[in-house]
Amino acid sequence: MKRLFDLLLALVAAVILALPVLLVALMVKLTSPGPALYWSDRVGRYNRIFRMPKFRSMRTDTPAVATHLLKDPKVYLTPIGSFLRKSSLDELPQLWSILAGDMSFVGPRPALFNQDDLIAQRTEQGVHELVPGLTGWAQVNGRDELPIPEKVKLDAEYLRRRSLAFDIGILWLTLVKVLQRDGVLH
Repeated sequence: MKRLFDLLLALVAAVILALPVLLVALMVKLTSPGPALYWSDRVGRYNRIFRMPKFRSMRTDTPAVATHLLKDPKVYLTPIGSFLRKSSLDELPQLWSILAGDMSFVGPRPALFNQDDLIAQRTEQGVHELVPGLTGWAQVNGRDELPIPEKVKLDAEYLRRRSLAFDIGILWLTLVKVLQRDGVLH
């Protein structure tokens, strides 16, 4: 049921967002050198690595680490990078990952391949059995501001409580948070 929901919602979103996706891609290309998309190695279900697309909000010479680990992330932002991140428009290409089955609309956010502490804690809690999500319970409860143990605690709570109704509630809360630009560090 969850996969069918993801597919139907992703197809509807892809049709509705086709023009905005093209416009954002064009804005990225016109404001900084390099490709419009950044393909990031991420950890998926059962800790399998997959490639996740995002609109590029950072310069091409940015180290491949979590943003909070950069000494001064702002120096790596493209001219429209901050806007893309705060509006979450950089996440739109992840519709591809949802259609491909690597991601769901709701689940724990996919860890970077080198976030060993997050991966280990999620595995210990059984969270690695979930398909990662575009948004999740941790996302609507703090997003970038949460320390890793708190993220894992919320991911484990999602694992226990997951249902279609809970997913719809999380999607609604995500929309509210995105419109308020709540919980975004950079």
